[in-house]
Amino acid sequence: MRHRRLRGYHRYPEADIGLTTRLASWLLRIHHYTMDSEWQADKTERHGKMLELKAILVVDDDKQLAAALQWILADQNFLVDVAFDGEEALIKIKVNEYDLVICDLIMPGLRGDEFYLKAKEMRPPLSDRFIFITGFGTNPKIHEFLTRHDVKYLFKPFPVEGLIRCVKEALA
Repeated sequence: MRHRRLRGYHRYPEADIGLTTRLASWLLRIHHYTMDSEWQADKTERHGKMLELKAILVVDDDKQLAAALQWILADQNFLVDVAFDGEEALIKIKVNEYDLVICDLIMPGLRGDEFYLKAKEMRPPLSDRFIFITGFGTNPKIHEFLTRHDVKYLFKPFPVEGLIRCVKEALA
């Protein structure tokens, strides 16, 4: 595999330094919580339950919004994975287990509604744990899809508190 040197780092064509940096930061935070097993065991005994992290897949072609959602949700102690289109998201749900999917509806390639239908076939229990986000709430096709499948949705722009509340309700 060919790679090129970029400011002291090895840059691989399929890698994203921004994503790598965020992942590294997240891993450091997780490592901080788990690095002392005695402390974890003591904490578990005192509080009676372990910290259970829920995995969320964010699917959006808007990379800035996807990164923002990743940070917001990670800050709420969720494990967050990101896919930038429906095809990439399908691959991720084939190999990973997610507790929730937050998905844009209008994306190039495989749209969010098409991804939902394929995901529903692959992992039926996941179909009840989708939250759709869209800036096209007045589009009759989108409105019809949302009502026919009775799924949760938010219209862009949405308040962060509304997103967090919707996520917690979906995972309850």
